[in-house]
Amino acid sequence: MAAAAPSARQMSHTQFIELLRRGASYPRHGEALHALAVKFGAASHVPVSNSLITFYSSLPLPVFSAAFAVFADILPAARDVASWNSLLNPLSRHRPLDALSYFRSMISSSTVLPSPHSFAAAFTAAARASSASTGAAAHALACKIPSAVSNVYVSTSLLNMYCKLGTVSDARRVFDEMPMRNAFSWSTIMAGYASDKCYEEAFDLFRLMLEECPSEKSEFVATAVLSAVSVPLGLLMGVQMHGMIVKDGLLDFVSVENSLVTMYAKAGCMDAALHVFESSRERNSITWSAMITGYSQNGGAYSAVNMFSQMHAAGFIPTEFTFVGVLNACSDLGALAIGKQAHGLMAKLGLEVQIYVKSALVDMYAKCGCIDDAKEGFDQLYEVDIVLWTTMVAGHVQNGEHEEALTLYARMDKEGIMPSNLTIASVLRACAGIAALEPGKQLHTQILKYGFGLRSPVGSALSTMYSKCGNLEDGISVFKRMPDRDVIAWNSIISGFSQNGCGNGALDLFEEMKMEGTVPDHITFINILCACSHMGLVDRGWEYFRSMTKDYGLDPRLDHYACMVDILSRAGMLKEAKNFIESITIDHGTCLWRIVLGACHTLRDFDVRAYAGERLMELGTRDSSAYILLSNIYASQRKWNDVERVRHLMRLRGVSKDPGCSWVELNSQNLIEKIIWNQYHQRIADIRKMRKMTYLHDILINWQIILSTRALDKNHAKAIQWEVYTEIFSILPAITREEYMATETFQQDPYSYAGLLCGYYRKWSV
Repeated sequence: MAAAAPSARQMSHTQFIELLRRGASYPRHGEALHALAVKFGAASHVPVSNSLITFYSSLPLPVFSAAFAVFADILPAARDVASWNSLLNPLSRHRPLDALSYFRSMISSSTVLPSPHSFAAAFTAAARASSASTGAAAHALACKIPSAVSNVYVSTSLLNMYCKLGTVSDARRVFDEMPMRNAFSWSTIMAGYASDKCYEEAFDLFRLMLEECPSEKSEFVATAVLSAVSVPLGLLMGVQMHGMIVKDGLLDFVSVENSLVTMYAKAGCMDAALHVFESSRERNSITWSAMITGYSQNGGAYSAVNMFSQMHAAGFIPTEFTFVGVLNACSDLGALAIGKQAHGLMAKLGLEVQIYVKSALVDMYAKCGCIDDAKEGFDQLYEVDIVLWTTMVAGHVQNGEHEEALTLYARMDKEGIMPSNLTIASVLRACAGIAALEPGKQLHTQILKYGFGLRSPVGSALSTMYSKCGNLEDGISVFKRMPDRDVIAWNSIISGFSQNGCGNGALDLFEEMKMEGTVPDHITFINILCACSHMGLVDRGWEYFRSMTKDYGLDPRLDHYACMVDILSRAGMLKEAKNFIESITIDHGTCLWRIVLGACHTLRDFDVRAYAGERLMELGTRDSSAYILLSNIYASQRKWNDVERVRHLMRLRGVSKDPGCSWVELNSQNLIEKIIWNQYHQRIADIRKMRKMTYLHDILINWQIILSTRALDKNHAKAIQWEVYTEIFSILPAITREEYMATETFQQDPYSYAGLLCGYYRKWSV
């Protein structure tokens, strides 16, 4: 670029515009041209400014801040329709709310008349933003401009808007009034009917198209129609269309075969998709991508990865959509190594710049536990859309970083980013994860403010949040007000009843769910088995466990086996639990033996206790509590050699006890994280003062009795002491702390402090 600079003064405006058009493929080249245009005065020429706006907003990762700045530099009176359209078109795809805002400004400016492309962008933005009122207003304005309503491109955009907004009847009126139709118009209205589950009407339209426009029956129409019926419930139409395609000899076109594969994959029929794939005469990268995406979306993550390997071996070059499918499969499998290999190949091919690819990358790293890598990718982006914000928030939640999720959402809100329903659902899960009721209530207010309603996933997440915060009554209230209660909604309220000790209520809800015709899934049975476990219902637990396979065709997963082991262990049936574990054929790792060991803590079957612990040692568990529990078991039997052996094994394997933490809300205003046995509590100085109090010191001497059995080491004992300190300090108000700690009951029986704490807390809060 330095060599070209001397001649830039003589460069014409047309040459600037042409070079900027080419610069879309070379971002830095375009930025350098912008600098030259400013330096030599070309940027003041409106067509050049329009090209600069188009350049910045058309990049693979649009830089709208720069586009807005260029637009703002154009004098309002000098802005022509191309100036507005250069912003409206890309904004309608990426930031629909901003597009609608600029469209309103364009109308109110009264200096230019919207062109057909302006209206098409407004209709697209209204569809993406689900803004029916703005879309209807734009339609009314377009009706006053003959050149707009007579344009087939504008009419098809309007048709698509009404279909996406769910008002198919309005779309049909627009369709019937169209003076001219093309294949996209036909396919759009058919897609609208298919999305609205009106399959007969959609297929009637297809027949009508064949009657009115027989010449339209081509590979392009077939592809459009297959795209129209590519919805989970459009399979019947798709199969009939497949028959017509075979009859008319359209299978020779690879685009038609690709559409067939996509249609079957979206309908969940991967066997049929594979049959079309294997019988195809010609394949391209799109064919492979359709199969990989189909497997990824239908729970076939292993098959998706294998298909990607075959594609690579066959010499086909992956597309962005291929990588999105593979990365989603890696997310489901937790296959970090494969995900990193895909990332490397993607970078080599220069395909990682697309926003949806970046989103899949962030999601993959987050779900594989590499939240720092996910955050690094997130922070590198110039412009972040709502999908990426949601991905990062969900990633923090999935990795147990609930506070970070809340912080990120606060940052998102501060930057004025409009959340989606998935964003709200993820943040509600973060609140539920740390029982943060007050932030959850604030989110409930935002749900009402933004008009999200209570459909899943928002309604289900809100009900779960209230239930996990101990406010079951509000959880029930949200559930009852949900308009469409799907299986996710039922699972959330059943889980809420189970977790709040209302096992009978959970089982009653399960029966009510079946009566309403909702089919239970794997999660439903996990919740039901948990309820049986808490209530000690062994026989009913077995009934439900067998029913999921016999009545619903659901194969038990590890979680279901874990629930059954928990039911047996809580009921004191440790030998039965041991035999059940040893009869399981799936790989269960250390999970099930850990449940038995934990349940054994209050039971006297020392043989099973030791057996479960030793199995965990053989399996090389990294769970520090397993070593401590087994050591305690041997200590209670005075088997000091075994105690030392387990402790030595723990040190040898580098297993250490991580500090525990909990959260407590004070005055319903702030959330305090209490970290046990470390220096990070925000009021550690005050807690240390309490430690020096004579009577508290005397109380804690009682805890040294535990050490006398050699069941705990010094670090573990310190952790217990700090738990007492922080629990007292954070729960009780200042005026009550000394009064409480001086009570005779606490000094004599430190084990009962939790119950008294709750009593004082209730008295204080009232």
